[in-house]
Amino acid sequence: MRIIFFIFSLAFLTICSYSQEKSSETFLADSSLAHASVSLCVADAKTGDILFDYNSGTSLTPASVMKLITSAAALELLGPGYTFKTAVGYTGSLNKRSGRLKGNIIITGGGDPALGSKYFSEHYNGFLASWVEEIKKLGIKRIKGRVITDDSYYDYLPVPAKWLWEDEGNYYGAGAYGLSVYDNTYEIHLKTFSGSFPAAIKEIIPDECRFELSNFLVASGTTDEGYVFAAPYSTRGWLAGDIPVNQDDFVLKASVTDPPLLLAKIVNKKLKASGIKISGDPTTIRLEQNYNTEKVVPITETISPPLTDIIEVLNHESVNLFAEHLIKELGKKFKNNGSTASGAEVIIEFLKNSGIDTNGMFIEDGSGLSPLNAINTKELVNLLFYMKNKGKYFSEYYSSLPDAGKNGTLKNYFMDPLFNSRLKAKSGSMTRVKGFAGYLTTVSGKEMVFSIIINNYSGPSKKIISEIEDNIRELILNN
Repeated sequence: MRIIFFIFSLAFLTICSYSQEKSSETFLADSSLAHASVSLCVADAKTGDILFDYNSGTSLTPASVMKLITSAAALELLGPGYTFKTAVGYTGSLNKRSGRLKGNIIITGGGDPALGSKYFSEHYNGFLASWVEEIKKLGIKRIKGRVITDDSYYDYLPVPAKWLWEDEGNYYGAGAYGLSVYDNTYEIHLKTFSGSFPAAIKEIIPDECRFELSNFLVASGTTDEGYVFAAPYSTRGWLAGDIPVNQDDFVLKASVTDPPLLLAKIVNKKLKASGIKISGDPTTIRLEQNYNTEKVVPITETISPPLTDIIEVLNHESVNLFAEHLIKELGKKFKNNGSTASGAEVIIEFLKNSGIDTNGMFIEDGSGLSPLNAINTKELVNLLFYMKNKGKYFSEYYSSLPDAGKNGTLKNYFMDPLFNSRLKAKSGSMTRVKGFAGYLTTVSGKEMVFSIIINNYSGPSKKIISEIEDNIRELILNN
């Protein structure tokens, strides 16, 4: 009866022993769930025994809950101390007496997802100034060549093919490049007026990201429904949608369309500002298709934070970019192919080797942004159980999850004091998708792993979240 009560109170399903009419009256009075697909699984964290189950084998879109799978594979296969390297060097000949370099400054990406990231500002503090200083230490005063960035470490398909066009131009849809920088994000500052007047672009930060943007934004109401539409490597795009009225400085955060080129431009500008003359314009290996690869003389390098720190930010703040880098890094490391598809193959192999049934699992990216991802709650719970009982790095994995009502993407969820120190979980949200998965401890001290995913609900998501919170509360109180 506990199982029936738990599932009944969620209002997610009809029970075969009840008539359709009774079910509709009792459980589907909330019309937002009338046509929803729901998958639920709760298991004992020590034994793996399933405690509650409803449609746990049904494949559903997980949204950012997918990051639990990507981060588990990355931690277990790469290790918590794994780091990424960005190298600076030069090609050609350097006349130290005259300070003339007849060649190019080469910045080689190594897949670092966090280079210059706002989440690691202390770690990377002054990294560009350090590069300029190390170049000047060589006595270089004039460069008869260019600043060239090499982003060939990964493939040249930074955005997974199954992402929505609506997402790609915005900061959360930034692609993963062999050389990413500053979270691959730039800001568009706008001024809006009252009435349905077009919004005016004030400035773009950094200015090196300025390119042809057609502006179809309209100031209307108080909500932000503004989007940036631009594809990777493109030199033009447009703004569309509604943004709030009477804003003196409204900011849209957009994805940089060519981060390697942006970095080349910034380094070129800083070298010139330091007094070094450069004859050629900044560019990238991708753009210089006929570039003759020469031996690169190393100058300096920048090392990323350890993987455990990157994954903690990834899961706490649900950073799509970091997850997309990790799936490509898995492909690069174990398939010698820095692509999303190769990384997905590695993750599937990891899951199978961990005893997870991957039938019905469809992995299109590392972050969960694609609506064509599909997983089921039973195997996700099995993975959470595996990480706790058999994983080599469970403490790092567990600490990467947000604490209920305190931090990360759970800061504004599960705020009842009952959840304090009893719930750590990853949330997932996208249009008509809501999910949670993680670990909980009941009042009696029983440890559980759980996962719930809902697709195609209607109405406000706040009500769905409230229902989930109420029933996790019941689990904690009554088990």
